[in-house]
Formats: sequence, structure tokens, C-alpha cells
Amino acid sequence: MSREDQPIAVVTGASSGIGAATATALARDGWRVVMVARRAERLSELVENIAAAGGEAMAEALDAADGPAVMTMAERVRAEWGEPSLVVNSAGAGEWRFLEETSVGEIVEMMGAPYLAAANISRAFIEGMMSQEKGLIIHVGSPASVMPWPGATAYTASRWALRGLHEALCQDLRGTGVRSSLVYFGEVSSEYFEANPGSHEHIPTLAAPIPLSTPERCAKVLLTVVRRPRRVVFYPFALRFMAWLAAITPGPTRWLIARTGRRH
Repeated sequence: MSREDQPIAVVTGASSGIGAATATALARDGWRVVMVARRAERLSELVENIAAAGGEAMAEALDAADGPAVMTMAERVRAEWGEPSLVVNSAGAGEWRFLEETSVGEIVEMMGAPYLAAANISRAFIEGMMSQEKGLIIHVGSPASVMPWPGATAYTASRWALRGLHEALCQDLRGTGVRSSLVYFGEVSSEYFEANPGSHEHIPTLAAPIPLSTPERCAKVLLTVVRRPRRVVFYPFALRFMAWLAAITPGPTRWLIARTGRRH
């Protein structure tokens, strides 16, 4: 495959965790990858690692919640590489706290990533995808937008916003050749809980049967979605089962989550 024929992907939250693993996996699979995150030094290291393995990646160090910065980046990507046909919105932030324990600044930051980041990145590239009549936007969601648990109020609200973006895009994109997918993962062994001490204790014990996933395993799931897009995906199976249970027995499920979750 010539360089011009290699598809282009944009991955946010690409400096660590699921984002970094997904960018690496896409590059290995023949994609040219635009890696978006705030940590410039970490992005540069990952771009070098991808190049050493024979892939190609571009580092874009910026806050994806900054709309004008995203639009400037998008123009740069088009000028240097061309039009992306894949966006993976995996940027996310926020500590799990009760609302009264959360500052106004933290609430704004949590809406910034994932919601504003995903909206800005999607907006920057969606017209190009529509003009090509092909493309896929993948959002990495949270079970909190399906089965909210106590003590993660602002975090949960931001994930519901991301879910709303996905659902609205599914309606907007009908007949365009562009699709939107929302992928839910259970607990992942990433830097999140190290960066947000105390959050892990807020996971309801009801979720204990859901096995821990690695970022690399999540990246494999996302590559499967790239090849066979679906509207909504749950991984692992135990999470899918719990989501199904919540859908058919919402009242009892909410009660169990509240009963086994964090309390004031």
C-alpha cells in the first residue's frame, strides 16, 4: 500500500491508556495516526516508538476542549496528510466525587473531556468524512452513562453528554456513509486511578464480577469496531450482561447499585 493510500485516523487521549494503545494498534494495522493529547513529551515518545516499528504518526499537543485550537489542528492535518476517515474520541478526565465535593472548575474540566473534546474533534472532521461519503467516529464511553453509581456526579453527567452526542450523531448521519459508534469498557488497568486517588473506592461491589481489561485488549476491541462498525458495544461480556439487566429491570438495578455503592 502506498503512503497516499494509507487511511488516516485521529485519536484523542493518545498519550496514555486506551488512546495510546489504540493509536499504536492502528499504526501497526497500516493507518497514519494523528495523536492528540495535552502531554507533548509523552506524545513525542509514542510517535518515535511507532516510527521505530515502521508506522507513521503525528503528534498534536493540545487541549481538545479548546475549539479554535482543534480547528487549527484540523487544517494542519489536512494540509500535511489529507482527510481522516476515522476519529477515536478516547480523551477523558475527572475524579469520582459527590457533587458538593466537586469544585466548579472540576465540573467544567470534566465536561471538557470527554464531551467538549469529542464534540470539537468530531465537528472538525465530520464534513470531510461526509464529502467522502465514508468514515467512522468512535466514542469511548463509560458504564456511568448506562448504570450511574453514587459519588461520581459530575463525571457521570459528562459521560451522559458523550452518550447524547453519539445518539444525536447517529440520527444526523443517516444516509451519509459516516457512522458513529459508542464503546463501553469496564474497569481498565490504566493511569486513571493513579491520577484520581480515591475514585476506585466508589465502584459498587455489584460490579466486582466484571474482569479487569488492559488498554491493549481495549484497543483490539476498537479495531474490531473499525472493521465492523456497530452502534453500541459493551466489553467484556459481564458488562454487556449488566447493561442488559439494567435495561430490563431498571428499578431493581438502580437499587442494587445504590445499595452496594459509596455512601455519604
